[in-house]
Amino acid sequence: MQQRIITALILAPLTIAGIFFLPLKFFMLLGAAIYLLSSKEWAGFVSKTPSGFVLFVFGLVLGGTLLLIPVEQIWSAGKVNGYIIYGLLAASLWWCLSLLMVISYPKSAKLWQKSKFIKSVFGLLTLVPLFWAMVVLRSVNIDDDFYFGAELLMYVSCLVWAADIGAYFCGKKFGKRKLAPKVSPGKTIEGFLGGLLSAMFVALLGSAFFAIPTDQMTIFLIGSLITIIVSSLGDLSESLFKREAGLKDSSNLLPGHGGILDRIDSLTAAVPVFTLIYLFWLS
Repeated sequence: MQQRIITALILAPLTIAGIFFLPLKFFMLLGAAIYLLSSKEWAGFVSKTPSGFVLFVFGLVLGGTLLLIPVEQIWSAGKVNGYIIYGLLAASLWWCLSLLMVISYPKSAKLWQKSKFIKSVFGLLTLVPLFWAMVVLRSVNIDDDFYFGAELLMYVSCLVWAADIGAYFCGKKFGKRKLAPKVSPGKTIEGFLGGLLSAMFVALLGSAFFAIPTDQMTIFLIGSLITIIVSSLGDLSESLFKREAGLKDSSNLLPGHGGILDRIDSLTAAVPVFTLIYLFWLS
C-alpha cells in the first residue's frame, strides 16, 4: 500500500499538469506515449510470448489515423472530423460486444481465445478510440478557453476515480454478492452500487462547476451515469483478458499499481462514451 501511495503521489500531479498545461500537439504526444505503452501490455494479452510485431502494428494503425486526421482537421466549423465520430461509434459498438463477452464468459472466450488477430482487433478498438477521445475532449473550444477541454477530461477522470474509490470501500465493508464472479471474483454488486453513488455525487458537483443549464441537467446527469456504468465495463473487460492470459497485472511498470492498462482500464470505455455524449447532446 505504501508503494502504491508513493507512485500515485508522483504520477497524479504529473498527469494533471500534462492535461492542463501542455499545448495540444504535446498533449497528443503524451497520449501517443500512453497508447504505445498500453499497446505493449496488450501484446501480453495476445500471446504469452509477445513479440514486437503487435506493438509495431498498433503503432502503425495510430500513425495511419494521425496522417488521416492532422491536428488542424480535428475540428472544422465547430464540428469534429467525421472519421473520429465513426471511430467513437465503433468503440461504442465494441463496448456493447464486450458487455456480452463479460456476461457470457467463459463460453464467449471459445470464439476468440486462440486467435491473435481477433485479440489484436479488440485491443485496437479499445486503445485507438481512447486516444482520439482524449484529444477531442482536450481540444474542445481550445482557441477561446485553453482550459475548458482539460476540465472536461478531468471531470471524466474524477467520475471514474470516485466510482473506483466508492466501489473499493463499499465492497470491502458491505460486499456480499458477486458482480461478475467468473471474470473478477473480487468485485461485488454492493461495491458497484457504492461506486455509482459516489460518482453521481461528483456528477452533481460537476453540474454546478460547469453551470449546466436547467434544460440540459437531466441529459448531463444521465450521460454521467452512463459513463460511470461503462467505466465498470472497461475494468471488467481488462480483467477478462488478463484472466485469459493468466496475468495478475498487465505489467509491473508502475510500482504498486501494475501496468498502464491497470490504471486506465475504466477510462478506455468511459472517455470515448462520454465524448460521444458530449458531442451529440451537451456541446
